[in-house]
Amino acid sequence: DINDFDETAPGPWEWDVKRLAASFAVAGREIGFSAKERRTVALATVSAYRKAMSAFAEMHNLEVWYARLPAERAMVEFTAGIDPKRLKKARAQLDKSRTKDSMQAFERLTRRVDGEPRIISDPPLIVPLEELLTTKRERSSVERELRKVLDSYRETLATDRRHLLEQFRFVEPARKVVGVGSVGTRAWIALFLGADDRDPLFLQIKEAEASVLERFLGKSQHGNSGERVVAGQRLMQATSDIFIGWTHVSSGLDGLARDFYVRQLKDWKGSFVIESAVPPAAAAYGKACGWTLARAHARSGERVAIAAYLGKSDTFDRALAVFAETYADQNERDYQALKDAVDNGRVTAQTGL
Repeated sequence: DINDFDETAPGPWEWDVKRLAASFAVAGREIGFSAKERRTVALATVSAYRKAMSAFAEMHNLEVWYARLPAERAMVEFTAGIDPKRLKKARAQLDKSRTKDSMQAFERLTRRVDGEPRIISDPPLIVPLEELLTTKRERSSVERELRKVLDSYRETLATDRRHLLEQFRFVEPARKVVGVGSVGTRAWIALFLGADDRDPLFLQIKEAEASVLERFLGKSQHGNSGERVVAGQRLMQATSDIFIGWTHVSSGLDGLARDFYVRQLKDWKGSFVIESAVPPAAAAYGKACGWTLARAHARSGERVAIAAYLGKSDTFDRALAVFAETYADQNERDYQALKDAVDNGRVTAQTGL
């Protein structure tokens, strides 16, 4: 399914397709694919998008909305000609993704202290509240604020999901370092327990800022950036996290107003290990990504108009394959500029985290 909605906003559909094709070009260079191999992967990816959109254009609205691409079906449809040994490895990765739930997160991120599960400290990535602040008064103040955030967030859930969440009790929060694309934003994780220690739930509370796309597309129709993220995810994903919601803090710990969205920390999330892929496997993955993106656009956009624009020929495919390589060239120049800035002392970088 589609993921990573921090910058989601209604905009030109081709931006997403360009980004997808460019991602495979950049990854292909990192892996060591030849120019011909990278072009083959890009063409396969964009062609899958175009053909899927053509099929969606022929469907009724409900057919599009309920369209699914089960992982097992994707393995069959998009992996013809791939070495059986590599297919076996891919299936193992799929099985592993199905273990990525709250129980797996619980076993990896907690330890017992006086008989009670507590979040393991792993600074600077994860720091429990009791280590983050030195005094009990400070910790109590932060915990009260987090509870207010969670109480407000509950109101954005459907009644049945709110009822389910109320079956869990809040145990402990911890600050979590966010990914590169969200540097500078606040993020917390919160441990909840249900009936017993075998019934855990981890929620992530992540700050949402205005989308970088608003500079080009205009201000979001959603007054809350967290709601923008949630709305985009619910619209474009076939199946969204049942606990995804949003909230607003008018005066946070630093006295500033902030928007947040909340989701499960682990929810059967898995991904293809592109770093170890061979060209046929990367092309198969690209086809699955192309189909999935087309389904998201068919749900959220004008699928008939998009399909008509793309047509039946491979003109669009070839144009985006060229764009992908041009973008990858720029990506390398940007990376070299960053390295030069680090070497010159203008930028401080820390590796190995």
